[in-house]
Amino acid sequence: MPRVKRGTTHVKKRRSLLKLTKGFNWGRKNLIKLATTAANKAGHYAYRDRRNKKRDFRRLWLVKISAGARALGTTYGQLIASLKKSKIDLNRKILSELADKNPEVFAKVVEAAKR
Repeated sequence: MPRVKRGTTHVKKRRSLLKLTKGFNWGRKNLIKLATTAANKAGHYAYRDRRNKKRDFRRLWLVKISAGARALGTTYGQLIASLKKSKIDLNRKILSELADKNPEVFAKVVEAAKR
């Protein structure tokens, strides 16, 4: 059986790793051992924070809705309960945008929910 030399795959693997770590500081961009750990950690953080981003945005939406509701003399919990009771299906992202950018429309939504 002939001998298989793996130089090309080794070089390709290293090249793709260094492409991933381009722009990192110090040896993390060009020393293979440091670059490997840096790329692994970066991937881990990216994966984790894609999920955390959704969590953070939802928290921001709740704060905006709560502030808008309090300005109109109600609380977040009471507003959401009255919206559900009156079968107004607006998600929290849209409600927060209304509270932030269009307070007069948000006031109309709150009034419709109270009735």
